[in-house]
Formats: sequence, structure tokens, C-alpha cells
Amino acid sequence: MERLQTAIQKARMQRAGSGPEQYAPAHAPSARAGLSDPRPRPGLEERWQALQPLELNKTKLVRNRIVALQADVSSAPFDVMRTRLLQQARKNNWRRIAIVSAHEASGKTTVTTNLAFGLARHRGIRTVVVDLDLRRYGLSHLFDRATPPSVVDVLEERVPFADVARRHGSSLAFCIGATPTPNAGEILLSDQTQTVLKTMEADYEPDVVLFDLPPLNVGDDTQGFLTRVDAALILAEAEKSTVAQIDVAERQVAELTNVMGIVLNKSRYVSDTYSQQEYYY
Repeated sequence: MERLQTAIQKARMQRAGSGPEQYAPAHAPSARAGLSDPRPRPGLEERWQALQPLELNKTKLVRNRIVALQADVSSAPFDVMRTRLLQQARKNNWRRIAIVSAHEASGKTTVTTNLAFGLARHRGIRTVVVDLDLRRYGLSHLFDRATPPSVVDVLEERVPFADVARRHGSSLAFCIGATPTPNAGEILLSDQTQTVLKTMEADYEPDVVLFDLPPLNVGDDTQGFLTRVDAALILAEAEKSTVAQIDVAERQVAELTNVMGIVLNKSRYVSDTYSQQEYYY
């Protein structure tokens, strides 16, 4: 793992020395009042409570490595990630965070879900998770949500956000897909999608919006949408992702938005403090 970290850092240094590359986000941070705004709009709590509750199959979640529902040793790495995410979000006034991966099967949806449940345990933080891996819908498998309406119906304004969103606790909502969508790229790039997301943010005032996006090497869906987020977290898989893949992914993301960090997932590394199989940096 240390060799991989060293190689990634070396690649970054080589990039920095090869020319005056300027990586800047294609937009300003999403408009917002700031994390934990002490003056939410009237009726906000009622709007959240009106969302239908999310039904959880805890046995299935554990089987799929969802471990952050409660605070314990297994959830500790995700709690560390949560803290770092919130620190950067506060510092930079970020709200929209994309979760992307260099390639398929890196554990992107697993990390997104665990991070969301970790945020739900943080008092005063409202989080919305939007499943935008529209050709696959990994979240629908986790939560057994395979029937319409789905997130696409929300994005195309056929139904309101409240008809699809499912609430966990008092401050976490998932907007999940159903059946695969062939025209995913067109939907993600549409002005209509941007309008719908802004309306959702105005109505529910989330402090953090997590977008589960397709892998970077599968079509152009993710590249098109990254200009609409404040930052992105890049997933790489230990013992599978190459330094070249990670380097290319970081370049691609950095040209479109801010790189929040890189997560090395499915590592065999076990620390002295936590007995677990993922290591994040």
C-alpha cells in the first residue's frame, strides 16, 4: 500500500514538473448558506419527516459490507472519511460531492452508502444521496428498490422528489433508481436536471449531497456531470487499480472539478487500531 501511495505521489510530482497544467473547477461552489445553517426555512423539519422511511434489510446490508449504520470498529474508517469530508466542505463552502471510481467494481456504491450512514450519525447534518449511476443502479440492489418511480422520473419532472426519496432517521434521504436508463448521458447533461437538483436543495436544504456516479472509464456520463458538483472523491481498488489508472482518473476529475481526495478501497492492510480491510487516504 505504501508503494502505491509513493507511486501516486511521484506521478503527481511528474505532472507538476511537466508543464503549467491549471486544474480549476468549471463552476463556483453551489449556492448555499453553509453547513448546519442555524436559520433553516420554515417547515423544513416537516418536509423531511414527510418523506417515506427507508426500509432496511440489515442482514443484506452487512453481507454487502454496509457497516456504518452504527458507530463501532467497523465503521471507524468511514467516520474518519466523514470528518475529513465535512472539514473540507466547511472550509471551501462545498455541498455537492461526487463519488467516482477509476474503473468498475471498485466499491463505489458501498463507500457512498457507508459514508451516508456515517453522516446520518453526525448531529445537525442533513444529507441527500442521489443515485446517478443510471445505467446500473447499485443502490436499488442494496435497498430492494427495483420498481418505479425512480430518480429518472424525478430528474425528468414526472414526479416530485418526495415521491421517490426515502428517509433514514431524521436527516438522511436516498433518491434511488430502478430500471437501467439508456439515455443516461443526455439526462445528466440536461438543464432540466440542474433545475430539479436546485429545487431539491432549496426545499430540503441538505448540507451535503452525495452523487453516486458511473465509473470514469464507462462512457461520458460522469465527465459531463462533474462540472455540476463542487468536488469529487475518487475510488481506487487495492491490488487492481494501477497507478496509471489512478493518475488518469485524477487528471480527468481535476480538469472538471475539485479533487477532494483518493480512497484506496478493499485493501488488505490492517492497522494497529482497526481490524478492517479498507484503508483510506
